[in-house]
Amino acid sequence: MSDRADVGPLQLGERAPNFVLDAITREGKIAIDDFRGEKPVLVGLYRGLHCPFCRRHIATVSLLTPALSAKGIESLTVVNTPIERARLYLRYHPMVGLLAASDPERVSHRAFGLPNMQITEGESALPHKVSMSDVKAMRVNVPGEMPEPMDPFATLEYLNKKDNYDITEADQKMMATGVGQLMGQFLLDRNGVVRWTFSEVFDGGLGAHPNSEAMMSVASHIGQ
Repeated sequence: MSDRADVGPLQLGERAPNFVLDAITREGKIAIDDFRGEKPVLVGLYRGLHCPFCRRHIATVSLLTPALSAKGIESLTVVNTPIERARLYLRYHPMVGLLAASDPERVSHRAFGLPNMQITEGESALPHKVSMSDVKAMRVNVPGEMPEPMDPFATLEYLNKKDNYDITEADQKMMATGVGQLMGQFLLDRNGVVRWTFSEVFDGGLGAHPNSEAMMSVASHIGQ
């Protein structure tokens, strides 16, 4: 499999590579090639369920699933969360129609060109590394959910507490190597070609949300 994280996220017109992962919401495997030649698919690649931003992105996409299905488009959510931990979370937080896969090794993220941003004590060189001082200087806001903008680490702590999300040992293992993993969404046509994309940091920065209206507009043209 191609690893293009040093190049950057897949761009419009590029053909998505295949990856094969364990399914969370059903038995067996899920692969990009399952959809190729069959139907378009919106692929969401997230840090994991330990990330409150990711949980909110996934919830938003799940609300769009009926509209996507009506256009003949599948939605695939990939999380950097071990399968048993992910299944336990979704047992208590079910999302109707969610098709999800587990990728604790972040194979899919690398294949689609999403860097794992390293936090260092030196200088920043976004999107591949960022200094701790620059992280602390960032301010993130989730309108309607936070009393004020906070630095990313304070935001994560605040939102996880607000959501009553308990960080487990499985979560900690994922965070130890992937706390800086960037997330993204890629709308692929039935041939697996990228027709719309959103990539964190590249398209608005940490905590930014994709433009769902723009995505659905493109979906209207590539669906059935």
